[in-house]
Amino acid sequence: MPRGVVPRQPARTGRQDKVRTTRVRASVTPGRPAQQRSKAAPQQRQKASTKPVPARAGKVAGQTAGKPSSYNPIAPERVAEILKRLDQLYPDVTCALTHSSAWELLVATILSAQSTDVNVNRVTPELFRKYPTVEAFAALTPEELEPDIRSTGFFRNKSKSVVGAAKKIVSDFGGQVPDEMDKLLTIPGVARKTANVVLGTWFKKAEGVVVDTHVHRISRRLELTTQNDPQKIEQDLMKIVPRDKWILFSHQVIWHGRKLCYARKPRCAECALENLCHAADKTWSTVDTHKGAKA
Repeated sequence: MPRGVVPRQPARTGRQDKVRTTRVRASVTPGRPAQQRSKAAPQQRQKASTKPVPARAGKVAGQTAGKPSSYNPIAPERVAEILKRLDQLYPDVTCALTHSSAWELLVATILSAQSTDVNVNRVTPELFRKYPTVEAFAALTPEELEPDIRSTGFFRNKSKSVVGAAKKIVSDFGGQVPDEMDKLLTIPGVARKTANVVLGTWFKKAEGVVVDTHVHRISRRLELTTQNDPQKIEQDLMKIVPRDKWILFSHQVIWHGRKLCYARKPRCAECALENLCHAADKTWSTVDTHKGAKA
């Protein structure tokens, strides 16, 4: 052998050039042959994969994600429970707008659009002192009324509606606010929401359900409707809420929206309806939430 040339030695790891070895790892069980141990491993893995997984918190075991097939949000028993809890929370609530006549309530409701009841109640005492009768409003021009209602927002349109309503009531109804839905809807500035407020709160007539921003939001969160149009929401609510509850139900939901069920960051942890509500935009929940249930 030439000097300085060392013959190639096997690697200490047992691997040779271009040769790959696969290390087989088997569980060691005393008294069992290696062949039986290797066959048992796949069976053990298969058994482990079929082990039942506990249901997630807030979901019923065996229930798939989303709404369970048996869930009916407008089931009579669920609606009845919602009404029962609203009765416990708000037993004697009524309209928050300050008024002493049907005309004053009509004006206040027109002014409340895109404004708060608190803000309207700041404006109306002085407004009704300055113009104490329907005839006094009818004698105005919209431009004359604008400064008095400016703080309620959209004051130009509202002034036209209030003056137009006064003129219509004086000319067609003898200065008296009518107590019929069809007649109320002929008055400028009066749509179904305003008509329902006047009929329900002043005349105690349940001709429909008031759908304001709070009723719109909460009825969708509670899955009492999937509609977005106020008139369609009203029709859905009229089908599932008993007629003798229409007036009170509206007031209760409005108060609930002011106190707890805010548009942003509702106070779900304090809500008595929490475990009946599956709204996707809840801030805290003990039940599963539904993707389509949101404001």
